[in-house]
Amino acid sequence: MKNHLDFNTRELFSSYMKLVDVPQLSFEETTEPAFYGKKLGLVNGSAWIQLWSYYFGRLYLPGVKLVNVGNEAIQLNFMKAHSEGKPCPPQKNIELFARYARDLVELAGVDAILITCSTMNRSLPYVRDAVSEFGIPVVQIDEPMMEKAVRNGGRILVIATHGPTVKNTQQLLEETASRMGKANSLQYEGATVEEAFHLLGEGKIDEHNELIADAIRNQQKIRPVDQVVLAQLSMSVFKLSYPDPEKTFGVPVLTSGEEGFRHIADIFRSIHKK
Repeated sequence: MKNHLDFNTRELFSSYMKLVDVPQLSFEETTEPAFYGKKLGLVNGSAWIQLWSYYFGRLYLPGVKLVNVGNEAIQLNFMKAHSEGKPCPPQKNIELFARYARDLVELAGVDAILITCSTMNRSLPYVRDAVSEFGIPVVQIDEPMMEKAVRNGGRILVIATHGPTVKNTQQLLEETASRMGKANSLQYEGATVEEAFHLLGEGKIDEHNELIADAIRNQQKIRPVDQVVLAQLSMSVFKLSYPDPEKTFGVPVLTSGEEGFRHIADIFRSIHKK
């Protein structure tokens, strides 16, 4: 049985609140003029991943007000669908994401929306349609990462740790290559490390990262790759153990936490220049 309270409670609450803060109508001061007064709506596939959304949001979008939505029912529902061999994600989940996005605009007046869930990347056109009348950017977090991977070229290793994500992630990579006119040159391998996902749930970040590192090394023994794509936002903690993956593995390792939030930063800077 897990001991869910095996940590320093005071430090947990202190660190969490320093990162998240309480909701405020005022805006934080920032050295980035393009970020001041901006609000980003984050549509998450579960509540627990909001910690990642806050972390990367604070890191790459200092001063931007982060407005999160999402709960475990979404993830449990698409996990159930995947386990039963049904369409994943379920249409009900997709429709819910569209409603969430509209709520973020109507209730909080967000300036852009980021869908952070890889499994839910099929919801993107529905979300865009739901808020189209407001004229705000809508980004699926894996899009910038996939575009970078396709531009880089060569053989790609796509690693996932969560079964429901695998098919949708690979499908997005293929769609991105096709949209960029490089479908014929796309080469990729897939690897799934389910055990890493469970280790993450136990708070074993280092062990989670080592399983991913092992997957990279094992693939390199079988067939060399030119770059690695980590399929889920949660996997972005890999860089905590390997901040310079090219030095360790000889190839770049792309994460959606970095690429997705950097892309939103570029969008806000572009809007500011107009």
